Amino acid sequence: MKLGSLKSKNRDGSLVVINRELSQFVDATDIAPNLIQALENWLEVEKLLMKRFSDLESGLIKGEKYEPQNMLSCLPRTFLFADGSAFIHHVKLVRMARKAPLPETLTTVPLMYQGECARFLNPLEDIPQRDFAHGTDFEAEVGVITDFVPMGTTSEEALKKIRLFVLINDVSLRGLIPEELAQGFGFFQSKPASALSPVAITPDELGQHWKAGRVHLPLSVNYNGQFFGKAEAGAMHFHFGELISHAARTRDLQPGSIIGSGTVSNEDEAKGSSCLAEKRMIEQIKSGSMQTAFMKVGDTIEIEMKNSEGKSLFGRIFQKVISAS
Repeated sequence: MKLGSLKSKNRDGSLVVINRELSQFVDATDIAPNLIQALENWLEVEKLLMKRFSDLESGLIKGEKYEPQNMLSCLPRTFLFADGSAFIHHVKLVRMARKAPLPETLTTVPLMYQGECARFLNPLEDIPQRDFAHGTDFEAEVGVITDFVPMGTTSEEALKKIRLFVLINDVSLRGLIPEELAQGFGFFQSKPASALSPVAITPDELGQHWKAGRVHLPLSVNYNGQFFGKAEAGAMHFHFGELISHAARTRDLQPGSIIGSGTVSNEDEAKGSSCLAEKRMIEQIKSGSMQTAFMKVGDTIEIEMKNSEGKSLFGRIFQKVISAS
């Protein structure tokens, strides 16, 4: 099943069910007015939403034309966005870039920060940039949206709490990160609003590609219209159950909580990168200097994941950097 949030007068949008081809949608506000309320009442609405999706797919009901520009991020706002860093290769490279030591618990305890979630940028919305010195960067990720997760939930039990999958562009201001972390706190100013994919999908849509708590598909990243990366998302060191369990160690997670994978990263350089910071660090290692600049006004980033048949699963995130002034 595929779900989304159609733009409306309500800042949470209107809940819609979208077909697999991403060509049609049908209203679902009679089942739940928006996605966050659907998640809060998942046991009551899941079968109803699945039935509507099935009817749309089979042609029993006629949908309206799906237009990406009319969509908000699939979950426009929520209570928690906790972003992990499950790809060890990425952690190593960015720590080298900051000349920071690797944590002793690198392979045993996930890294995680709490990000902005009061409003996600729309998947086609511009990224505002106030100062080029801030070092605007994109980070292409996979994320999960959970049901209620009780404090102390184990990693295996946590996998059962996943309701939906999304893509994330975790916008980062690399120029602000070192000074924030040097103060002993952070991230805060260095992590502005991110964007989610227009479509959220249930685990069954991934089929055989969802196994061992990981999504085993490549994540495509195009920067300024050119190939930038196609790293395998299944290369996570920590799986999603471990990330959720880590987030729930000392608190309950409310329905609608988003847990991010962190930047998708592979050791195979032929697969490219999923953020500029990683590419810059590879350049530094190879040539002694970083040639790739951070994003400037007019630069574009496109993030998309396709299944083995070449069909887009989540729609695409496509954003352009603009001057905030």
